[in-house]
Amino acid sequence: MATTYDAIIVGGGHNGLTCAAYLAKAGRKVLLLERRDILGGATVSEEITPGFTFSSCSYVVSLLRPQIIRDLELSKHGLEILPLDWTFSPFEDGTSLLRGPDGEMNRRNIARFSPRDAERYPLFGQAMSELGRLVKPIVEAPALDPSKLNLSTLIELLRLRKHFRGLGEDAIAANLKMMTMSAYDFLSEWFESDRLIGPMSVSGIIGTFLGVRSPGTAYVLLHHYMGEIDGAFRAWGLQKGGTGQVALAIARSARALGVEIKTGCPVARILMSGDEARGVVLENGDEYRAKVVVSGADPHRTFLGMVGEDRLDGDFARQIKRFKMRGSSGKVNLALDSLPEFPGLAVDSPALKGDITIAPSVDFLERAYDDAKYGRFSRQPFMDCVIPSLTDPSVAPPGKHVMSIFVQYAPYKLKEGPADWENQREAFGDAVIDTLARFSPGIKDRILHRHVLTPWDLEQTYGLTEGNIFHGELSLEQLAFMRPVARWARYKTPVRNLWLCGSGAHPGGGIMAAPGQLCASTMLKARAV
Repeated sequence: MATTYDAIIVGGGHNGLTCAAYLAKAGRKVLLLERRDILGGATVSEEITPGFTFSSCSYVVSLLRPQIIRDLELSKHGLEILPLDWTFSPFEDGTSLLRGPDGEMNRRNIARFSPRDAERYPLFGQAMSELGRLVKPIVEAPALDPSKLNLSTLIELLRLRKHFRGLGEDAIAANLKMMTMSAYDFLSEWFESDRLIGPMSVSGIIGTFLGVRSPGTAYVLLHHYMGEIDGAFRAWGLQKGGTGQVALAIARSARALGVEIKTGCPVARILMSGDEARGVVLENGDEYRAKVVVSGADPHRTFLGMVGEDRLDGDFARQIKRFKMRGSSGKVNLALDSLPEFPGLAVDSPALKGDITIAPSVDFLERAYDDAKYGRFSRQPFMDCVIPSLTDPSVAPPGKHVMSIFVQYAPYKLKEGPADWENQREAFGDAVIDTLARFSPGIKDRILHRHVLTPWDLEQTYGLTEGNIFHGELSLEQLAFMRPVARWARYKTPVRNLWLCGSGAHPGGGIMAAPGQLCASTMLKARAV
């Protein structure tokens, strides 16, 4: 007789692995199925060219919740985050701005462009840390459902009231502004120099089809400020061995807790009996049965693909179709023969060990967005670059280096159609390298191999619908109790015994693992498994 599991997890991304580990820790019999031959989803490391390990998609770590690291003993299973303390921003006139952990250095460097901004910069950091702590209880708990005024909702409201009690009017006003303003407008209330506002505002557009002046991007900025490493708020880092080792650490923990993991097992559809999920059917026809099915895939792929629109309530299906994916990002990974050079920057500068942000002005970013609005990739894109081999030599041969370049904008829906990305992939890669070469002359001569990922590639290879890195935009109407749709934002779905644990659920994307953990805890609390 075939084995019946308590739960089947669809997808071996970091959220699916986290959900599986927590369910197994509670004594449940869990099977996890991953479509690719390697685990991690978009949190993956791959040796695309011999000797060089690329963090193919996700490339930095910060949002991974500390309690998950503790609960799953991830440090014991290989989690090792190396600090990423510096941000280097080169400008078109040959000047640059370096920010890092040295407060006095920051003051001096920023003061070259604005003495006023130099004095306000540490105050801004403190304010963002406070705002991060303010929303932390919301991020680390299931989304409050205002449509259900039951005892559980009242208890949650009282918990939040206790958290918010005593806050000053300034803190409450700042929180409201973060939810509604653009990243540019919010930062402009603090700073005056475009040399500072430009590079800082990009945290508000990462993974969104919005510009830095678009309302709502201030929240995305805050989302990226909520990082925490070893108790240090707003800290970012690199996983030793590549970002895929984060997922593999969670997988080792899950296996140690009893989770059965199978790779190379693409799920074709959810096995249904009436309106109830009973298991899954693989593309090869194999069936696996369970009391509950948990999808780590995005909402579109889960409901419109694996369940099927014909089995969904009409209103729910319409809402899922309206849930915006709109991939807007690409990735270029480089194997380099030697370190890149930037004018005026010493080769041994700590700047090269941090973020290299190609965002020289707000107008530069807006022009990049203008291209995307009309169905073109940005001819001069915003780029966030890191050279992980400087901090972690294990990812490249001796004397060689890896450069990871996050790129925006690259709209999934080109005016010629998404499939035309196959014809435009290399031109997109050329635009990225040409733009980088304006700030780092000689970079082209150092490239041994380049790996170009368009939104279409992110969909085809990594299963991200429309190439959206967050399983759906982090826009205001798609957050909290409306993620992915109203009334179904607490991981349970209208399909009986089907749950959602990926980044398309609250609290959203990034290497956070909170959706996976919160889905598991909600299921266990409801005795659904």
